[in-house]
Amino acid sequence: MNYLFFILLFGFFIVRMPIAFAMGASSAVAMYFFYDVPLQVLVQLMFTSNDSFPLLAVPFFMLAGSLMEYGGISRRIVNFANASVGFIHGGLAHVTILASMFFAGISGAAAADTAAVGTLMIPEMKKRGYDPGFASAVQASAGSIGVIIPPSIPMVIYGVMSSTSIGALFLGGIGAGLLVGFSLMAVAYLISRKKGYLPAADFSWDHVLKTFKEAKWALVMPFIIIGGIMSGIFTATESAVVATDYALIVGFFVYKELKIKDLPAIFTKASMTSALVMFIIANASVFGWVLAFQQIPQLIAQWFIALTDNPVVLLLIINLLLLIIGTFIETASALIIFVPLLVPLISHIGIDPVQFGVLMVLNLAIGMLTPPMGICIIVSCSIAGISIERVTRAIWPFLLIMIVDLLIVSFVPFVTTYLPKLFMY
Repeated sequence: MNYLFFILLFGFFIVRMPIAFAMGASSAVAMYFFYDVPLQVLVQLMFTSNDSFPLLAVPFFMLAGSLMEYGGISRRIVNFANASVGFIHGGLAHVTILASMFFAGISGAAAADTAAVGTLMIPEMKKRGYDPGFASAVQASAGSIGVIIPPSIPMVIYGVMSSTSIGALFLGGIGAGLLVGFSLMAVAYLISRKKGYLPAADFSWDHVLKTFKEAKWALVMPFIIIGGIMSGIFTATESAVVATDYALIVGFFVYKELKIKDLPAIFTKASMTSALVMFIIANASVFGWVLAFQQIPQLIAQWFIALTDNPVVLLLIINLLLLIIGTFIETASALIIFVPLLVPLISHIGIDPVQFGVLMVLNLAIGMLTPPMGICIIVSCSIAGISIERVTRAIWPFLLIMIVDLLIVSFVPFVTTYLPKLFMY
């Protein structure tokens, strides 16, 4: 009955049924008609998949990111980034990338990162004579770092589904995130020199220190999250709650830009996004049960191994597969579908699960820059008021350097495993 199940699944995809519903509906039909399993089991699987302590980190990180966004964090981070790197050719592009790296340590989501920084930086770059396509491409590629540098909601999902330490994944994401961020800055510098984009500001230590003091309450948040996890003071889920409390305190009592009237909109936004992710996970758990029942993960592992027993070639094939998947499937959905399929395979080729988790997230982050599911491009285009086609032409240099970074992460384990081994093993 394997083929009937997959025909039904892809049939739902063809008629543009949302992925979560397609996974749930095809699984329900398979369970009821093919395997004679009572539908009560489907409801139990959906409920128990969300009854998970580690998954509580998802709504709390989303809420923390929303609180920090409304609390005046973005502007202070941008000011500090401008003081730090604005003196380089193409200064505003570098400010955009560095500010996105800082904000990635707060939001845990690429779309939030892109919107929070892009709302400030894209109009400013356009005003300073930057090509709108280039400005949007810089922001979109920088925004994708939001899921690589911790805290990262996709890494929480991967950790839960693969039984991998979320704290170790967070530490592994630091090396990969820094690699991607500085690589993007190198590309932005070369393009800026060619197009004559001048520095945005003169360098001054006094200005750096002044803006750092203003932004310090925001910049310390990632250190609280990672430091608390590494020291064993709290788990990854508890760190999300701490981050939420910290965001409330800073927004209300330090920066004093967060208002009581803002809270309903903030909680509504975080709740709706969290509900979407959790609904996907619930349906994916049923989908995963059907895959396990039919032994699909084992069949795929055997097929890959039969194709080649060379670990390098296998890893290249997996990367190519994930790059294609990231182009067409939303990140959370892609993780939920393919983690159960690919994690059994990596044990056969000796890849560290932390390295592979960062690898998967980086692959899917690149997918955020490519239509039709390129959420970062879509957000950047809406801010800049230009077509996706215009950004697509400008983003190729950034895509290529991120693929180079992907190969480095794939074949240089040190990038993602050094910090976890240093602090957690």
